[in-house]
Amino acid sequence: MPRSSVLSATASVFRIDIPLLPESAVGNALQFIDLLRGANLLAGLRGGAGSPRLAWRLLDAQGQPLPHQPGPLAAYTQPTAAPADGPAQAWFIPSFHAADIPAIRDVAARHRALSRQIGIALDAGHKVLTVGNGAWLTAQSGRLQGRRGCLPWFYLAGFERDFPEVVLDAGHDLSDDGPWLSCALPHSLGEMAIALVRHALGDALAQTCASVLRPDHDRARAALQANAQQHIPATRDSTLARAMAWMENHLDEPYSLARLAEAAAVSPRTLLRHFQQELSQSPLDHLHSLRCARAKVLLEVTLESVPSIAVACGYSDPAAFRRIFVRYTGMAPGEYRKRHALRAPRRRWRVDVGA
Repeated sequence: MPRSSVLSATASVFRIDIPLLPESAVGNALQFIDLLRGANLLAGLRGGAGSPRLAWRLLDAQGQPLPHQPGPLAAYTQPTAAPADGPAQAWFIPSFHAADIPAIRDVAARHRALSRQIGIALDAGHKVLTVGNGAWLTAQSGRLQGRRGCLPWFYLAGFERDFPEVVLDAGHDLSDDGPWLSCALPHSLGEMAIALVRHALGDALAQTCASVLRPDHDRARAALQANAQQHIPATRDSTLARAMAWMENHLDEPYSLARLAEAAAVSPRTLLRHFQQELSQSPLDHLHSLRCARAKVLLEVTLESVPSIAVACGYSDPAAFRRIFVRYTGMAPGEYRKRHALRAPRRRWRVDVGA
């Protein structure tokens, strides 16, 4: 073992507890521990044996440490560099497997004791990290009033009904709001680990972790620059951005080129030229694409009728909506719902007034 990976007895340790329920997505926890191990390696390479480290414990649903496991799981149940005994300073709550919102509520109800422990940790000033629907367990503690957090888009409506006092951030994949650090999906675990390292071990090590865990920014920047040259030049961003933002906020209203041009602060003729030159389509074509994107979501996650969805997307004539939807997606609304719906047919829907 390299000298830099051996922890000095005087090195400070930041501890994270990771409870695993029978329903937990264990892969979330193991991936996060791999990221913590990487951060410890980088800390040792930069600061030697005396550098501060991260430690973790896997707990069962009652909050008791899981026994040490042999073989490939040894590194997850007992870190090799830092002892995990002592009080935790952060909690990591992975997402859990549940088929729908009622099932999520059932899991949360079965584990109210864990939510109480999370509440105690928050009261003590500890950091609580959640992935996806793991936020239900933390919000159930009653300690997230006014806090901002991230969930997957398909959970937002149900979570908002259950916890209206929590602010949902639909524009980001990761949110760091005081004691609550949340990410919507596992692909943001790297960014979550960087944020925890910054909180626990300082900005310098967090920057080092970011340089290792994040993609090659130079290559990404070059791709974005090339893409920008082919589409919307910076000198015309503001006109199109204003028009697009206005359309997104008025999808269910009748289309009016004059009103759209007024919102973009240009003449109708100038607006048409901007759309044609930069997007090779008319404003109405772009509006149809936005409306069809909304229709896809509603077809996937609701049981509303196609005529109702048509109205919600700005089409008073269901037949016209069907023709446009076929043009933009290649299939009829009913066929799209059959292939992509995230909810069971109503006849199989369990009775749950709050669902």
